[in-house]
Amino acid sequence: MLQQSGAAGPRTPGTATRGETVPPVPPASQAARRTAVDVSALLERGRTLATPVLRAAVDRLAPPMDTVAAYHFGWIDAHGRPADGDGGKAVRPALAVLSAEVTGAAPETGVPGAVAVELVHNFSLLHDDLMDGDEQRRHRDTVWKVHGPAQAILVGDALFALANEVLLELGTVEAGRATRRLTTASRALIDGQAQDISYEHRDRVSVEECLEMEGNKTGALLACASSIGAVLGGADDRTADALERYGYHLGLAFQAVDDLLGIWGDPEATGKQTWSDLRQRKKSLPVVAALAAGGPASGRLGEILAADAKSSDFATFSEEEFAARAALIEEAGGRDWTAEEARRQHTVAIEALHAVDMPDPVRERFTALADFVVVRKR
Repeated sequence: MLQQSGAAGPRTPGTATRGETVPPVPPASQAARRTAVDVSALLERGRTLATPVLRAAVDRLAPPMDTVAAYHFGWIDAHGRPADGDGGKAVRPALAVLSAEVTGAAPETGVPGAVAVELVHNFSLLHDDLMDGDEQRRHRDTVWKVHGPAQAILVGDALFALANEVLLELGTVEAGRATRRLTTASRALIDGQAQDISYEHRDRVSVEECLEMEGNKTGALLACASSIGAVLGGADDRTADALERYGYHLGLAFQAVDDLLGIWGDPEATGKQTWSDLRQRKKSLPVVAALAAGGPASGRLGEILAADAKSSDFATFSEEEFAARAALIEEAGGRDWTAEEARRQHTVAIEALHAVDMPDPVRERFTALADFVVVRKR
């Protein structure tokens, strides 16, 4: 079980404001900031290298799945016309091509890994949107909303199969090792989604259980992304394992920030509804930390959430009702605790890099990407 940074404690009541930058960059990253690494360029490099191969993989799908997948990726609109949609942050492709450079290989060596990880990630998004009832992703209607639940399921399954094809058709020993790591990460991701769904129907979830779920749901695939390019470049298991530790803890930091944005994020930036996670009754880190804190606000929050679980008209709650729940979470300390946990996981991720021998510029880019993950608004 992961070590915690301490129980959430009561704090002075605050307003449930949205859209703030969370949380500040930890002091451990001062060196990376001094090097002025261009994170936007890193993300764009990963996207530019991976997208043509990703498009070619999607083109293999039978109609109408190819069109549905293209809509999901933002390449076309709901009417099939070319579009320049928001394809996401591209953190995973950036990590995959960067990890290839740990071994001295060209970043292109990591492209099949980048594409495979991106396919698995989007398989999970298609299914998660349907299971969670999310109607918006990246400022557009989700696939199930436009094309129906059946297509969302089928296309998600197809992307999962394509991920393994992209790697295995390389026909190398390294590709086999990379596929094994990807399938292990995929199973953990599915375990995490199953845990997430089951927690929605429970009155209480411990902080430890929440961290385990988020480690599976988010940490496992970021761990794979952080190592898969290195594996394709011939890295030994010790190196790959250390890079996975970096990615796993980066994933926990990433999810902690996502949890903050899921309650307090600005919908204009996140592309989701206000109080998104509260509407879905998610037992995210701010919620479970607040419930574990004790004190009047924690007790009142527990009573309200228990009543919510039995409510048949939850979907009709007003903005004010969700804002009141968010304010109680903040008053009980859940917001501050989660921001601190994001910083702690970021620090653990950076420390994992110490075990890997790599060129200094590559190390600085890994650190800069970690900084980006914990300081974002979407």
